[in-house]
Amino acid sequence: MYAYKEQIRPKEIYAVPKRTTSVRYKSRKKVQKKKTNFIIYYLRSFFTLTFLCAFAFFVLPTSYHNLIKQVFYPNKILISMGYQNDLSTKPFSYHGVDLYSISNPIVNYIHNDMFNNQLLLTPTIQKEHSEVTTMYHTSEMIDLKKQLISLMGHYQSIKPAIYVWEYEQGRYVDINADKIYPAASIIKVPILVRMFKSIEANQFTIYDEMKMIEQYRSTGSGNLQYAPANKLYTMDYLAKTMIQDSDNTSTNMIMAKMGGMDDVNIGLRDWGISKTYVRTWLPDLEGTNKTTASDMAKILYNLDNPGFLNVNSREYIIDYMSHVKNNRLIQAGLGEGALFVHKTGDIGTMLGDAGIVFAPNGGKYIVVILAERPHNSQQGKDFIVKASEMIYKYIVG
Repeated sequence: MYAYKEQIRPKEIYAVPKRTTSVRYKSRKKVQKKKTNFIIYYLRSFFTLTFLCAFAFFVLPTSYHNLIKQVFYPNKILISMGYQNDLSTKPFSYHGVDLYSISNPIVNYIHNDMFNNQLLLTPTIQKEHSEVTTMYHTSEMIDLKKQLISLMGHYQSIKPAIYVWEYEQGRYVDINADKIYPAASIIKVPILVRMFKSIEANQFTIYDEMKMIEQYRSTGSGNLQYAPANKLYTMDYLAKTMIQDSDNTSTNMIMAKMGGMDDVNIGLRDWGISKTYVRTWLPDLEGTNKTTASDMAKILYNLDNPGFLNVNSREYIIDYMSHVKNNRLIQAGLGEGALFVHKTGDIGTMLGDAGIVFAPNGGKYIVVILAERPHNSQQGKDFIVKASEMIYKYIVG
């Protein structure tokens, strides 16, 4: 009996089991958890939807107007700003981040073209049957070059480029002729030529009229900037004023008529002119429009090329350029009776003159002088006049 009691384990037989969570409690906890999850899901959806609505309402319209619309629908922007006519030709640019320049930094320093106000580095291709021809060169006029270099020694503050080419024998002088200089108002020569090429292509006529609007007004040289609004001017008047008075407002109007700066640059590329381009609407006081003495000489040479310009165009161009009012540079160094067909340029730090000299004895030569100088330094003018005297005496005698 005692042994039997030894085998009994009362604590194990009569032990009370631990109390477990009731089924009702578990059910209530699950319901509360579901409610919490639903609230979190609802709040998350609410904030997501609010963010999307705000993005669509505030961000997308701004992005569309400032980016997409400017690229694909620029005319609609111009209409909304009050430009109704010549929509693609207004002299202003959009402001924003220039992604192209960031991804292609080299074009800020080396460029030869521009499209849609964007600097480009493009190959200059001479067409197989180009309308433009190049001057033939025989021998360089060494004695004249030595005289000019000696003259440069007396004007240490002047950094000139000089190109001379005479028609009879093809002799020439080249001093920094391929160096790029600010073009100043000399850029108006290729603009004028491009205008007559557009007329020959029947894009418009010399008698077409343009209305003066505020966007064309330009400070600097010329009196057209003071003209009344909405007055009409013929292309003939605008071209004459651009060349003879060096009027900046008329220059912008002519470029706008042709399609903007891009059209001028396209023409230059077609002519095989590699280092001359228009980057800024006039006045270009910073000198961002560029040229070289050799490029300008090539354009002047082709004014006599019947395969490049027809007779009417040449007559108009020669007439305009024969009556330039500024006769104080190369023309001041020519002999009596000489005729000079030319265009001057002056932006303070660069002074220049480019044209064709017709001497009384039948001599004829092209001369281009570009001179970088201290701002408005009189030495720039003095150098050009004396260099012109040397060249004229050497070639004409």
